[in-house]
Amino acid sequence: MYTCDLCEKYSCTKGEVELLPTNCPCRELEKLEKIKSLYKDEELKIAYNSALVESEGYCQLTRIQEIIDFAKRMNYKKIGLAFCLGLSKEAKTFGKILRYHGFQVNSVICKSGGVSKNFIGIEKEKQVRPYCEFEAMCNPIGQAEFLNSQNTDFNILLGLCVGHDTLFIKHSDAPITVFAVKDRVLGHNPLAAIYMAEGYYNKKLFNK
Repeated sequence: MYTCDLCEKYSCTKGEVELLPTNCPCRELEKLEKIKSLYKDEELKIAYNSALVESEGYCQLTRIQEIIDFAKRMNYKKIGLAFCLGLSKEAKTFGKILRYHGFQVNSVICKSGGVSKNFIGIEKEKQVRPYCEFEAMCNPIGQAEFLNSQNTDFNILLGLCVGHDTLFIKHSDAPITVFAVKDRVLGHNPLAAIYMAEGYYNKKLFNK
């Protein structure tokens, strides 16, 4: 069992092999060599350019600037933007920025296809709005497949729900990054719950 979250030394970051915990992944030399061999072709190019984006923009570039920088370094031309209906305004602004920087943007909203929630077995009383005769389901597989059909080079997730993002990632042909995640309670800043875990949110997070 690996427990890097409980480690206090982080010897891996300093190359201090002799100080590694007994269950550190770094001790599995044979497995590490196999993993290192996977960094080739596209994977190596992504890793290389990611490292440059990190070092050259460290504490200077915002997430959106990092995405643009990375996409340009990778020579991506066709960008797929899979976004949530609840962040339509943000998607419009984001798309405008991406186009300004010369990218061809294919954007697909979560409700694409207009499929009823009844299709996945959700009855009216289980809908977000039970009083509605029709409530469209989120269709992340559809979003992925629509973008696949456009042969996008790179797909960006904007605010997809938990689980819906899972399905999109599973079905996307192109590499993916996440611009923002959904958290309706915390203004799409889920780390706020972590920062308050020892304070106001303690009972919420540690109460079964």
